[in-house]
Amino acid sequence: MVKGLIGIIEQLSDTVERQQEEITLLKDEINVLKGQKKRPKFKPSKLDTNTDEKSDQGSTDNKRSGSTKRSKNQTLTIHQDNIVQPEQPLPIGARFKGYRDFVVQELEIQSCNVRYRLACYLLPDGSTVTATLPNGLAGQHFGTRLRSYILYQYHQCQVTQPLLLEQLREWGIDISSGQLNRLLTENHDDLHEEKAELLAAGLQSTGYITTDDTGARHQGKNGFVTHIGNEWFAWFQSSDRKNRINFLSLLRAGNKGYQVNTCALNYMATNKLPAPQLALLANTPVTNFGCEEEWSAHLVQLGIVVKRHIQIATEGALLGCASENEALGKLAVISDGAGQFKVLQHGLCWVHAERLVHKLIPLNEGHQEDIAQVRDEIWSFYKELKEYKKQPCDTKKSALSKEFDRLFTQKTRYELLNQQLKRLNKLKSSLLLVLERPEIPIHTNGSENDLRELVKRRKVSGGTRSDLGRQCRDTFSSLKKTCRKLGVSFWKYLNDRISQSNVIPSLGSLVLQKAHPASAY
Repeated sequence: MVKGLIGIIEQLSDTVERQQEEITLLKDEINVLKGQKKRPKFKPSKLDTNTDEKSDQGSTDNKRSGSTKRSKNQTLTIHQDNIVQPEQPLPIGARFKGYRDFVVQELEIQSCNVRYRLACYLLPDGSTVTATLPNGLAGQHFGTRLRSYILYQYHQCQVTQPLLLEQLREWGIDISSGQLNRLLTENHDDLHEEKAELLAAGLQSTGYITTDDTGARHQGKNGFVTHIGNEWFAWFQSSDRKNRINFLSLLRAGNKGYQVNTCALNYMATNKLPAPQLALLANTPVTNFGCEEEWSAHLVQLGIVVKRHIQIATEGALLGCASENEALGKLAVISDGAGQFKVLQHGLCWVHAERLVHKLIPLNEGHQEDIAQVRDEIWSFYKELKEYKKQPCDTKKSALSKEFDRLFTQKTRYELLNQQLKRLNKLKSSLLLVLERPEIPIHTNGSENDLRELVKRRKVSGGTRSDLGRQCRDTFSSLKKTCRKLGVSFWKYLNDRISQSNVIPSLGSLVLQKAHPASAY
């Protein structure tokens, strides 16, 4: 009874602390609305560098990173040579001793209007023949380099449309706001197709993915964008919902079907679909459905109309369709613990797991000491997992499993901390998936970093207004991030695709080539 009362007191104290923080934030917002200033924020001191991993390497070199001297002009291409003579008159007898080179880098920005005069010929039979425009210019009054620059500035440099329009007009480009918007959103079907193919290649690349989602407003309504990726690719898709049905729909990699097979039925049984409904689905002669409408009509025909039963059956049918892809058989999904991502071989992010302990608010010095001790033990265990990934063995595997049990079953003086440790202990299989598969990551930092740019754009632009604009945001974010991970210049990639040169291979093939260099052709 005493422990229970202590736990209730700690929970109430924690609630009061959080409500006080929320009240303070609301007061700041009220002051801003009144035209007053909110409380100043004092940044923490940066003098403490004890947590810097580089400081533990024993380096005595105090130079900043990247300050090693190198030849600045070694890789530069000289486009023009200007010979400069001394201004003062030379005395008689002066001898020429060569040149002292001084290289200056410059950038030329100017408009260049080209008029193509297409020759027309009248043939003897009365028909006419007219020359055609070069690749990438058919039906376009803006050149390939200009269109590439517009896309690069908007998606890579995150320049807003009004500023981009002002910039182009200052340089002498005669373009309207409507034309600029059409260049950013229309006639990109080839890029949309390449983005769609990228996911299928990414799922086959390494056998694991990290995933996360964030808010993305569309047409004035709250929406979401889901990220799927690993070290070689990044793929984004917006939707109006964030649930397991949506995530499983994405894992189909472009397939729109639903399938009732062994994998689907096992999922339905595991998630406790009632036996009568499970028997109806198992005994139906039709197992493949081409679209959502066919699947919904099938459920109605079978009499499955309860919302929960429809959800479980739909999730199973989506997983059954996705399981036809051999790459998903051993796919590991690493997430922050959100329920919609708990499918296939599910692994959890250790950074998010530790955050549950870090967010606890201590009520006295004893609580503070216990939280600090547990956090130190968690990060020490995290480092041991990183070492295990480098050199896995059965001895280390058994020792880490026992250490996990000790760490997350200990009792402290803080009841809320004990409850969090108990909760994390129940997630042992997901947190220690790395012991079975050392190649997978133990965090979702990649997904967090990839999504950060979309979060910044959301804060600046608010959201998208058209379906085509939302599709372009997903496509160019996927292509740009993947180019960066593959070491491909996004500027060169845009010029290659807009000019229809197609010298750069498809990003999907490059992902597979990077992930499996032995099978590259």
